[in-house]
Amino acid sequence: MSEPKEEFNKHNYSADSIQALEGMEHVRMRPSMYIGDVGTRGLHHLVYEVVDNSIDEALAGHCNNITVIINEDNSITTEDDGRGIPVDLHKKEGVSALEVVMTKIGAGGKFDKDSYKVSGGLHGVGVSCVNALSDHLKATVYRNGSVYEQEYERGKALYPVKETGKTDKRGTTVTFRPDPTIFTQTLEYSYDTLASRLRELAYLNKGITIHIVDKRSKKEDGEFEGETFHSENGLSEFIQYLDATREPLMKDVISFEGEKNGVPVEVAMIYNTSYAENLHSYVNNINTHEGGTHLSGFRRGLTHTLKKYADESGMLDKLKFDIAGDDFREGLTAIISVKVQEPQFEGQTKTKLGNREVSASVSQAVSEMLTDYLEEHPDDAKTIVQKVILAAQARHAAQKAREMVQRKTVMSIGGLPGKLSDCSEQDPAKCEVFLVEGDSAGGTAKQGRDRAFQAILPLRGKILNVEKAMSHKVFENEEIKNIFTALGVTIGTEEDSKALNLSKLRYHKVVIMCDADIDGSHIATLILTFFFRYMKELIENGHIYIATPPLYLVKKGAKKQYAWSDKERDEIVAEFGESSKIQRYKGLGEMNAEQLWDTTMNPEFRTMRLVQIDNGTEADRIFSMLMGDEVPPRREFIEKNAVYANIDA
Repeated sequence: MSEPKEEFNKHNYSADSIQALEGMEHVRMRPSMYIGDVGTRGLHHLVYEVVDNSIDEALAGHCNNITVIINEDNSITTEDDGRGIPVDLHKKEGVSALEVVMTKIGAGGKFDKDSYKVSGGLHGVGVSCVNALSDHLKATVYRNGSVYEQEYERGKALYPVKETGKTDKRGTTVTFRPDPTIFTQTLEYSYDTLASRLRELAYLNKGITIHIVDKRSKKEDGEFEGETFHSENGLSEFIQYLDATREPLMKDVISFEGEKNGVPVEVAMIYNTSYAENLHSYVNNINTHEGGTHLSGFRRGLTHTLKKYADESGMLDKLKFDIAGDDFREGLTAIISVKVQEPQFEGQTKTKLGNREVSASVSQAVSEMLTDYLEEHPDDAKTIVQKVILAAQARHAAQKAREMVQRKTVMSIGGLPGKLSDCSEQDPAKCEVFLVEGDSAGGTAKQGRDRAFQAILPLRGKILNVEKAMSHKVFENEEIKNIFTALGVTIGTEEDSKALNLSKLRYHKVVIMCDADIDGSHIATLILTFFFRYMKELIENGHIYIATPPLYLVKKGAKKQYAWSDKERDEIVAEFGESSKIQRYKGLGEMNAEQLWDTTMNPEFRTMRLVQIDNGTEADRIFSMLMGDEVPPRREFIEKNAVYANIDA
């Protein structure tokens, strides 16, 4: 691997490159304004902010290796071999530039266009926020042949930057421990969550090597758990990783990398035999899950170029209806990554790109890429157009099926399925609906619920696996039709046949309640797959929950206590004594209405898990792997992750 390029920028990266924009008094008082929340997501976001600084060094051509270490006490250490944060005196602030970067919000070289052309993260907010929200942070800089250190507590420096030795290394090491008074829910880092993001960053920034080490866990050979991520081909490899469990329609990934109108654009795409559209877009390494102008440009370039080719090929001559934009994207997996010097973000979570100039750049890049590919691969081109025609035919069939669903909604009594036991409350924000596995458990839930705000919709057996079904089959499925009509949600507009209308959503909590066994987990996964593919906005807006019924009831005399895990059961038995009686609940039907209310439905005592998408690309990969046709990767995943599993196939 080549050494980082010192001559990449003619300007020196020094204390004068660091600009302090404002103070950081608000950070500890209003942490959610800066990192999103103070739960699991915000905790992991701290790591991403520190890593983003190292990625920026790599983007500027000065860093090749980044390491993230989860220490035994759940503190985090990040290391890079970049230039090292400047340590000389900052003229305006009167202290070391390192201290300015670590203690001033908005201080960072990325505000100086001479130091960084493009940067990811929150544009200089990051590392100082991490410092403010840590009860201890230590920064070590290897620069100009010397080692420099400074430590902080809750964002305040404990001493001035000091030189502690000589070195031939260069780079920056930051170790921080999140403040337990801020992160009161959990301080435990998820290895899988961090690894997914670091893998993503390695694909998005090819040539960089990123390591993750978990010192809390050792392998059989005595080494710590860990992985190394490195990609030579960037998005093309990312596509192959995401689509590993899908059957491709073509041999090669279609890809483009270059600069259009001053905007660096990288695109990779491939068609597969599935019916899902999987588009993932990034701006400066930020996953823009709300889309934006770069995604609009991709869609326009794709539709225009494929439509022109299909028209000229004569393959559409016998088609009796028009091809829509959706038809060109069925079975398509694509990643669009752009680097924008001054991105303007919009949308509810500020992850929608608003820069208008980017749309034309991406559209032009996609048009050039596809035109060349279609001319050079006529067999693949024919296969793609045939796939588009089938998609158009299926869309027309699905439209009729959707119209039947909505007609049924209008014509049935109150527009609701007969199986639904509704609640009396009219305010959707106060209402919740339980999707319950089976009529028996549904009957128990109806008896145990609070009729004022809790509705029950029993589902018969395992619903359709939407991952392997054409969309019109999905809308024809009775159980899925019942879910649509019960929720009051409609799908499809003139502009976008897949758009979801949530304006008439009848319940703001949709709770999946299944047996605590393998079959129950399978049914819950089928329902989650349906929501992820057809109602993703419900997940993104925080409406989908999973109920957690207990696994055991432990009794001794008049004493009784429920347990949600084997460990909890053993602790209760140890407390109650050896002669305790243990009842294992194999299903919801084994509980009476009062027990189900006490443990699983009563808002005062129940535990419900909110379904969140931490990483959209990884969620897409896992759903396609779990619910697709490929058995080996599914088996490997289950063996690694299942709490209880008896695998036959």
